[in-house]
Amino acid sequence: MRLAIALGARGLGRVWPNPAVGCVLVRDGVIVGRGWTQPGGRPHAEVHALAQAGAAARGATAYVSLEPCAHHGKTPPCAEALITAGVARVVTALTDPDPRVAGRGHEKLRAAGIALTTGIETEAALSGNAGFLMRVQRGRPMVTLKLALTLDGRIATAGGASRWITGPQARRQVHLMRARHDAVLVGAGTLRADDPDLRVRELGVTHQPLRIVTDSRLELSADARLAQGLADNAPLWLLHGPEAPQARQEFWRARGALPLVVSLDAGGRIDMAAALQALGARGVTRVLCEGGGGLAASLLRAGLVDDLVIFSAGHVFGGDGLAALASLGITAIGEKPFTLLGSQRCGEDLMHHWRRCAFPLDLLTES
Repeated sequence: MRLAIALGARGLGRVWPNPAVGCVLVRDGVIVGRGWTQPGGRPHAEVHALAQAGAAARGATAYVSLEPCAHHGKTPPCAEALITAGVARVVTALTDPDPRVAGRGHEKLRAAGIALTTGIETEAALSGNAGFLMRVQRGRPMVTLKLALTLDGRIATAGGASRWITGPQARRQVHLMRARHDAVLVGAGTLRADDPDLRVRELGVTHQPLRIVTDSRLELSADARLAQGLADNAPLWLLHGPEAPQARQEFWRARGALPLVVSLDAGGRIDMAAALQALGARGVTRVLCEGGGGLAASLLRAGLVDDLVIFSAGHVFGGDGLAALASLGITAIGEKPFTLLGSQRCGEDLMHHWRRCAFPLDLLTES
């Protein structure tokens, strides 16, 4: 099952709105087939593994990181594929909360006389597919917030200089993070200050994540790097408020971007809870937020950050440097919202990975 979960992770960032599932077929103690959800979401992991195993699948045990689907969509149900192949036993980690499945895949297998074991390596499987589960159960994608900071928690000098706080190894790690998320999100302020491109570079990947900007008035410059080459597999979505000029919306549609209207909060900023619901409704399961300070603070205030990844570099900018976050309005020390998952050295920098307490185990209460 651990291997199945690891195989499923190969699909992260490339299979949404589908889950990133892995499948391992074992017969007489030998692995005869391995599969994972393919780019675009099809074929599914079980079909991929069965094709590799061929006739050796008959009498085998299938280890699957999520309940096999039971509904007819663009492809036939995986539960039926396992039955037709003559698999003798199926072991799964999680029940799929998608209403079209929700235990029906398990029921089909039992009805066909296949031995079934469930709940194996559940916590690891939850972590691997937290974005899909979050979208199905709460209507929004999982959010990872990335911050690159000096030792004193600054993201730029007093004059606004921020390139480069971290070194090349840390920046390469960020590109890997982008490749494993469906979308990369930034605010309009970061766009104006840094003019980022947000594509995955240097890793030899052939796909690009969605690039998403929150811009309440839709004032993104047509000269921004983000706005170039919209037709070459690097889509751009623009989250704006109801008052954004219609002419600007039409301009960006004509350029190949997708403007999406969302509600504003009391301060006239994009309501991030509503924004994430809009993304979830379009199938997005995993979002990497790369700033800036106002957008990051909005997500934190609303309790919408699930993973927090901080890169610390050996700079000190002092009190006149730009703070990593806008005001959060915290006046008392309460329970810590995040727990440390791990840390590692990235060249001359340090990466530490934090997770919202109880996440993703809290998703189990809704499955």
